[in-house]
Order: sequence, then C-alpha cells, then structure tokens
Amino acid sequence: MQATLTQTISFDGVGLHSGAPVRMDVHPAEPGFGVWFKRTDVTDTDNMVRAIYSAVGAKPLCSELTNDAGVGVSTVEHIMAALAGCGIHNALVELDGPEVPIMDGCSADFVRAIVETGARKQAARLYAIEVLSPVIVEENGAMAMLTPAGGLEIDFHIEFPDAAIGRQHMALDMRNGTFVRELSDSRTFCRKADIDMMHDNGLALGGTYNNAVVVDGDDVLSPGGLRHADEAVRHKMLDAVGDLALAGAPILGRYTGVKAGHAMTNKLLRKLFANPSCYRMVPCSPEQAARLPGVGVRKADLALVA
Repeated sequence: MQATLTQTISFDGVGLHSGAPVRMDVHPAEPGFGVWFKRTDVTDTDNMVRAIYSAVGAKPLCSELTNDAGVGVSTVEHIMAALAGCGIHNALVELDGPEVPIMDGCSADFVRAIVETGARKQAARLYAIEVLSPVIVEENGAMAMLTPAGGLEIDFHIEFPDAAIGRQHMALDMRNGTFVRELSDSRTFCRKADIDMMHDNGLALGGTYNNAVVVDGDDVLSPGGLRHADEAVRHKMLDAVGDLALAGAPILGRYTGVKAGHAMTNKLLRKLFANPSCYRMVPCSPEQAARLPGVGVRKADLALVA
C-alpha cells in the first residue's frame, strides 16, 4: 500500500549552491498525490512544482525541478532519497526559497525525522515501474544503465585523481532499511581544486567544510575526516536513489552507474520512458513490496546513522 508521513516535519538550513537561508516543511499528503514542492515565497504565479523526471532542467551539480511558469526548486536529490529510502510515496514539501536546505550534506537529518515521526499506510494500492529490458546511456566515458531485477538494486563505480577518493565500487540491494543504514549519512564531496571554479559559476556558495567532504590529494580537509572509507561512492549511490525517485513510482530494477551523475541518471529515465517496451507499471504484490526501499526500516537503524 502507499504511505505518507504521520505528521509534518520541519527543517531550517541554507542552500548549498545559493547560500540563502531556507525553511522547509514536509507535510503528509493524500493517496495518489506523489511528491510535490511548493514555493511559499512565490505568490504571483504557479508555485507548485512536481517531483518528476520530465521537470528536471540542465543545472549542473544538482537536480533542479522547474514548472511551466518557470518556478524552480533545486538540490532536491537528498530529500527525494530520504523519502524514497524510508518508503514515503505521498508528501507536500513547502519551501520559502529556491533550494532544499543542504543540512550536513546528506540525507541523515531528513531520514531521522521521517523515521522518528513514522509512516502511515494509506488505503491505496502501490504501483511500481518494472524494468523489462536493459536501457543504457553513455557519455564521455561515463555510463548509466537499468536492467531487470526483483527490487531496487544500486551498483556504482567512481574514480577520481585524488588519492583520498581514488577508485571505489559498491553494490547494494536496497530492501530492509539498507538506504537508512548504509547510505543516508554519506555526504556530498568535492575536490578543493574545483571550489574556485564552482564559486566563479555561482555554485556552492553555501558550502562549508561541515556540509561537504572536501579532499585535496591524499588529504580529507573536513573536520573529523570521513564517516566511511568509501563515503564518496556511498554518496553517489544516495544521489542515484534520489534521482531515480523522480521516476514518479518505485523502480523494480538494477541501476548501474559508472562515473555517472545527476544529468546522466535523468537521461536514463527519459530514455526508459521513451521506450514503452522496456518497462511496465505493475501493482505491487506483498512479495514485490517487501523488496522496495523503506520496507523494514526500524528506529533501531538510526543508531547506525551519523
């Protein structure tokens, strides 16, 4: 069955790229609503923005959604990952600014609030997107692919010149609270050499050593170092969970990413939905539902989250 929150949860922070303060309230929503963002600071035009892959624009380094009126919400991937990873299908996310708060650079604060508040089952059947045949996109040595699987699986490979990251690989079956335990506290990261470039392009203006892992060669410059030795690939997997959640329904399939990012995952979803023979919508049986992210999440899992 579909699920929503039992009550509203709220967050205060700053946007990673804008640097602007923002208040975010995540409200329960009725069955079939899906996830929508509402810009409460916009009053003279349509301020509702649907969390769907077809609304994603070309902004670099994050996922930004824009409606037909040109109203946008950026850096949605971490809250989308938290909702999907905790099994929340219907929610209204209100913000008084253009960007989701970065918090400490991951989904941990969102996950903790969702799990502590709890989910409420709704009297509506849950449908999922079953991948029937492989779909792949490749670009400049990077690759993203969806292949058939009984639940959501994520397989990710990354490689960076900085020894503090280097080459990393992880593969996970996302059932039984895996997202909460294994991925939710892994923070966004960047190379110190890229910071000036991002600032020159109006990006990462709200970034600090406390809400991103900054590496320079062999060194991790952020206080406290890494939460996991392979925190970088875990964060890329977190992003993939959030970007895949923009499909509009849970995915039954295996996602493989090689040096992939937000834009490539979005291109992959667009290619999937452009080929009706590659997928079908299916009502989730109890067995299928048990293999989705969010099922099996327990409050005890929070003890493993930073």
